Amino acid sequence: MTKLTLADISDLRAYESERESFRAEVIALKRIRRLHLGPIVTVVFENKTTMRFQIQEMARAEKMLSDAAIEEELRAYNPLIPNPGELSLTVFIELTTDEQLREWLPKLVGIESCFFLEIGDDADRVACIVDSDHASQLTREEITASVHYVRFSLTAEQMQRFSHQTATLVVDHPVYQHQQVLGEELRASLVADWGGNGG
Repeated sequence: MTKLTLADISDLRAYESERESFRAEVIALKRIRRLHLGPIVTVVFENKTTMRFQIQEMARAEKMLSDAAIEEELRAYNPLIPNPGELSLTVFIELTTDEQLREWLPKLVGIESCFFLEIGDDADRVACIVDSDHASQLTREEITASVHYVRFSLTAEQMQRFSHQTATLVVDHPVYQHQQVLGEELRASLVADWGGNGG
């Protein structure tokens, strides 16, 4: 999947004219690509379309008018667009009260390294990859962040099996263990990304 360039990002006036329809498209896409892992962790599988929406909304909110400002956003978000054979996830630890934040964020240190993808009947387990820059910025020894970015890199054989067999996303942290099978609609959307049809 190709990365975004300046040419992909509409200026503010042009974006306002397309925003309503584009927002509806992305909401529908994220509904397919969102997966709940237990009571407090949700992941969204990202692609070029979801990242374009993120940048457009940032530019709109911050009233970014210069190419330099947009280029900065592109540098931040392009790494989250999966390359062929990759899956890119934003992980949300969904805590709504100060009490929950104080309880869970210290307990969940290191959770970003505890995601696995189990593929096929033999449950071939693929460990996630955490970007080193992200890890150094968002995780400290005593507390974790509520948002993380991880990815999976699959071999050609694993991609083939992922396309046709059951796949399960697993979080296996000492204090938080949950798993969820990826539905057929979600898997089809992810496979379409690899074929260049997913955004």
